[in-house]
Amino acid sequence: MSHLLHRPHHDGSPLYTSAESAPLGRAITVRVRTSTHDPVDAVWLRTVRDGEPFFDPCTRGATDGADIWWTASVPVHNPTQRYRFMIVTGETFRWLNASGVVDHDVPDAQDFTVSAYGGPPAWGRDAVVYQVFPDRFARSAAADVRPIPEWAVPAQWDDAPIHQGPHTPLQFYGGDLDGITEHLDHLVDLGVDTLYLTPVFPGESNHRYNASTFDEVDELLGGDEAYRRLVDATHDRGLKILGDLTSNHTGDTHEWFLKARSDKRSQERKFYFFSADGSYETWKGHHTLPKLDHASGALGDRFRRVVARWLEFGLDGWRIDVANMTGRLGAVDRALDVAREIREAAVAVDPEALVLAEHGHDATGDLAGDGWHGTMNYYGFSFPVWEWLRDPRRPTPSFGLPVDLPRRGGAAMVAAMQAFTASFGWRATQASWNILGSHDSPRIRTITGSAALHHLAAVLQFTLPGVPMIFAGDELGLEGVNGEDSRRTMPWGDEIAFKTRTRDVYRALAALRREHVALTRGSLRWAHVAEDEVAFLREHESGTLLVQVRRTPGEFTELPGIVLEEHLFGLGETGPTPRAAVWSVRPNA
Repeated sequence: MSHLLHRPHHDGSPLYTSAESAPLGRAITVRVRTSTHDPVDAVWLRTVRDGEPFFDPCTRGATDGADIWWTASVPVHNPTQRYRFMIVTGETFRWLNASGVVDHDVPDAQDFTVSAYGGPPAWGRDAVVYQVFPDRFARSAAADVRPIPEWAVPAQWDDAPIHQGPHTPLQFYGGDLDGITEHLDHLVDLGVDTLYLTPVFPGESNHRYNASTFDEVDELLGGDEAYRRLVDATHDRGLKILGDLTSNHTGDTHEWFLKARSDKRSQERKFYFFSADGSYETWKGHHTLPKLDHASGALGDRFRRVVARWLEFGLDGWRIDVANMTGRLGAVDRALDVAREIREAAVAVDPEALVLAEHGHDATGDLAGDGWHGTMNYYGFSFPVWEWLRDPRRPTPSFGLPVDLPRRGGAAMVAAMQAFTASFGWRATQASWNILGSHDSPRIRTITGSAALHHLAAVLQFTLPGVPMIFAGDELGLEGVNGEDSRRTMPWGDEIAFKTRTRDVYRALAALRREHVALTRGSLRWAHVAEDEVAFLREHESGTLLVQVRRTPGEFTELPGIVLEEHLFGLGETGPTPRAAVWSVRPNA
């Protein structure tokens, strides 16, 4: 058996915890797995209550093959209850926390956590999400008779995106909501069950993050009527649909901002950060995106109404744009308050509503349990995968960095993933989106430089903890060197573009995830980590899966003690190419 599987292990999955949350004053049962190959004399549970550590002995259970199970009870004394384990051997001990096993003293920041707050809706963590940028997905016949807005730079559907310069946000293809409705069967065929749209509110740009109102849908997209048709059509197919809301800023043509500028005594004036000379704070220096001041209670009331109004309309949840900056400016920090307010407004309408945060780097501290359910996991998933599978032959574009992506080995990828999982917590990581690309980043096909490495990235996206989010066109191998270039139109008129191996890979992986609970609820144990190859187990009482991924040609490393049963999925099984495989294996590996 791989020596990694000999290490003591615990995580937030059902094999190791009796519940992910519990009310204050209650307790949950936790289990630790140790191995006879790594002798352990005793295991102690350490909890931190009101800032003070307490120790309780774990009870040793029966040996199951080479496995020994230890149990203890964690009292939920604080809203976010931290705990870890002391693994005692002879006269020394190691710590087991959410980052793994360490042989030195470490801070509490990466301890395991159990929350007193309820978690994300089940559908949100079991989902396969498909992101659509409305201007670039599909045009209905009605789009042909709509007038071109004055701000727009018109484009033909097959034109390349303008991805640099002042015309980048103005290039207008005319995709609309009825166009999306007409192509929902493509999503169903792919195995998608959740549609996420970037903003649909009016705004003088193709991205619409500079909204002029939150009260109606852009007529260029077909207005409220087309949105009604799309929402109903998604629900008729058994799909969920998510909106996109900017809580950090509005557009400078937004009705609130126009009122604020024209009337210094207005309620709306306090919605923004104005200086005495009439200047105002913005998002990263963009004057068209004035920043909102969430110290205003009236602004909070407005946002709660917006959140509720569109959930009542039929949305199933929200992705919140720039959530990491929302409510923050210098000494002011109301980010967690805003997260709680938006979630409370959402679940008041629909207890099963999902509220997910955009966070471009480290969401640590923003996923406390009673606010955002999860995040777009760029640094805990995207960057590690990009860096491991980036094109080895040429410089590879990055996202948000001043240099190209480095190429790193498997150990670096796994270490980054473990660090962010530990920092976010198991439950939040499970609900966060595994992203290979979005409308803000380079495309995964461009990063990897080949279909073979792209496919390996998709295997990791669908089999590691987290929710796979596909940016429309990834399943066809569309490319893009940056976010704006990645916003390419879907080639609906090209039948050959849709007859690709990449589409088949995505379809098969979505089916695999849907069929095996271990991929949505199972624990994660790394079985092998090397420069060019990784392997891991996803374990659940319903079954155990082994996932093997190798970025260079060659045979997989043999994993003694793991008994393979059924081959469920494979890539690169013939010829000198990168490889991947998914197997069901005998439990208790």
